[in-house]
Amino acid sequence: MVHAARRPPRSRACRRPPRPALAPLLAALAGLGAGPAAAQTETIVVTGSVAERLAFDAPYAIGVVGAEDLRQAGPMINLSEALSRVPGLVVANRSNFAQDLQISSRGFGARAGFGVRGLRLLADGIPASGPDGQGQVSHIDLAGAERIEVLRGPFSALYGNSSGGVISVLSAPVRRAEAEAGLDLGTYGLRQLRAAVQAPLAGGWEIRASGSAMDWEGFRPHSEAERRLGNLRVGWRGESDTVIASASHYEQPADDPLGLKREQFDEDPRQTAPEAQTYDTRKRSRQDQLGVNWRHRFADGALREFEASAYAGRRSVTQWLAIAKGTQDNPRHGGGVADFDRDYRGTQAQWRWAWEALDLMAGASLEDQRDDRRGYENYVLDADGNPVYGRIGTQRRDEIDRARTRDVFTQAEWRFAPRWAASAGLRAGRVTLSADDRYLANGDDSGDLSFGYANPVIGLRWQAMPGLNLHASAARGFEAPTLGELAYRADGASGFNEALQPQKSRQLEVGAKWRAGETLDLDVALFETLVDDEIGIASNAGGRASYQNVGRTLRRGAELAAAWRPAPAWRTRWALTLLDARYRDDFRACSGIPCPAPDVTVPAGNRIAGTQRASAFAEAAWRSAAAGEWGVEWRAAGRTAANDRNTDFAGAYALAALRWSHTLAVGEGRRLELLLRVDNLFDRDYAGSLIVNDANGRFFETGAPRSALLALRWVGAL
Repeated sequence: MVHAARRPPRSRACRRPPRPALAPLLAALAGLGAGPAAAQTETIVVTGSVAERLAFDAPYAIGVVGAEDLRQAGPMINLSEALSRVPGLVVANRSNFAQDLQISSRGFGARAGFGVRGLRLLADGIPASGPDGQGQVSHIDLAGAERIEVLRGPFSALYGNSSGGVISVLSAPVRRAEAEAGLDLGTYGLRQLRAAVQAPLAGGWEIRASGSAMDWEGFRPHSEAERRLGNLRVGWRGESDTVIASASHYEQPADDPLGLKREQFDEDPRQTAPEAQTYDTRKRSRQDQLGVNWRHRFADGALREFEASAYAGRRSVTQWLAIAKGTQDNPRHGGGVADFDRDYRGTQAQWRWAWEALDLMAGASLEDQRDDRRGYENYVLDADGNPVYGRIGTQRRDEIDRARTRDVFTQAEWRFAPRWAASAGLRAGRVTLSADDRYLANGDDSGDLSFGYANPVIGLRWQAMPGLNLHASAARGFEAPTLGELAYRADGASGFNEALQPQKSRQLEVGAKWRAGETLDLDVALFETLVDDEIGIASNAGGRASYQNVGRTLRRGAELAAAWRPAPAWRTRWALTLLDARYRDDFRACSGIPCPAPDVTVPAGNRIAGTQRASAFAEAAWRSAAAGEWGVEWRAAGRTAANDRNTDFAGAYALAALRWSHTLAVGEGRRLELLLRVDNLFDRDYAGSLIVNDANGRFFETGAPRSALLALRWVGAL
């Protein structure tokens, strides 16, 4: 596995009462993460556990990326920079800030054309994925993260609806009074400024404030972007209680160069689709968020801890799309500008009990999302009656969409023998989805649906010998349709797509974790997932896409993560993923647009769009106190299916990167951290991500050419 913060032997931080899992804001808002790097033993994780535990003892596959890896991987703008070192996970950078990253875990989420689908995303315990299963990660501040935990496999089902995997970003706690400033300069006009200040205060109080400003010109025309982030965290720690409150602000305007068709990509992968200039495609997004967490520790008895948390926020998005006036002339069309304001909120409470051989946790959570969704024509008419695109015109959509989940959950771990431990859990709840259509000129698309679920999980761990743990786990998962997938009926009539059903999965995993002293770490996992009622495209006509259940799918594969330290100055790491993700049933699909009804057959045995059979990461680094650290990285990916019909694929690729980092003392209590990176060293042309099943055939999003980065970070004690 990939190591982040390591656990010092008998350190005070590691003997504090353990933290529960599965609670928003519990882990990171409380700021009680693993201690600073030490010489030995294992990474501490929270995700998927009843309590804080060693990753080595977790009966499931989990990867951890620490703060040092995040800083050395790039400018800390996108998760794709560092998460390629976690097996089982694909985080494809679209090199397009108008669209979020393409993220999948063991094939879950791969079919999402835009945004993140089918995965549970957490930032400081606050969900970055909504109750209906859609999510985004663009607002996450990686520069303030202490580590990222990535949970794959059966235990991710304990996170409720649409949790095919879990990515949890945990912020660094306030340990000392210090200030920092950072500057990133890179190829293609990348400029980024950062500043942060933190301090423990009298009376148990603490504060941390940070901000950043990023500008990027892009390597494709019409791909400029800006991003502004601000974060504030205030905490109070008493003898038995901890209270942490946080606030964040994010805004990002970005142009959209769109994907390329096959012939365009083959001709010049660094060009921009002509439609991007014609329609001035772009996106403007903004998000504000508040959160608070209270934790109480009991002094006596089996009841050890109680935690309660709450959060609320608003996300606003306006996006100009590449849709012609002729298409919008259809009275059923919703317009070429998508505009919404999303208000979201949630709360959770949980209790933890502990006895000599048994840990038990139970709790309940509520999440609500309300979208005020509007649509407009993306043009106005000039004096001659010709459309001028890139403007906001006549309104064509006006509705209120709602999503709500209500969950209860429990999890237990029983150490029933000296070398054996059993884990079990259950998360049960209901997701309610509705639309209240207020623009009735194109029909009434109002409706509501409600789905109940119960996700059981069981796991077993056996210490076969000192340094070797074997584990097995099984679970049932649940993924409800999103609001977007329910918006339109496949038969073209008005109303919710009531025929669309949730997809359900049965997941199995077996694995081994081997630790050979300070020299070698090795994690291996084999998995198989059977899905019923997989969700896919049914029709696409008149600017309306509808969805259907396409039958059964099978995902099976293997994952390997290894770290070898042949000498104190040297370290190497590897990650390998093998995945076979296929449809088990024939189904009908669309060959293009317009497509009022499916017109071609997708045969059983086809690969699921967005999946690749193999991906790999390798790294070798040498560190010297005088010369800093030198590293070489290599990552590769196999051919990726662009559509379910498997008529086109993104080609396989392999990329190399070089880096150098060094820390210089610049006075008492002050240091300067330097990073130089060159990515895509041999300037390969490749498709960095895909817009899977794109009706226009614009599948391919070009990966970044050779690029250089200079990053400076000054840190000084206050």
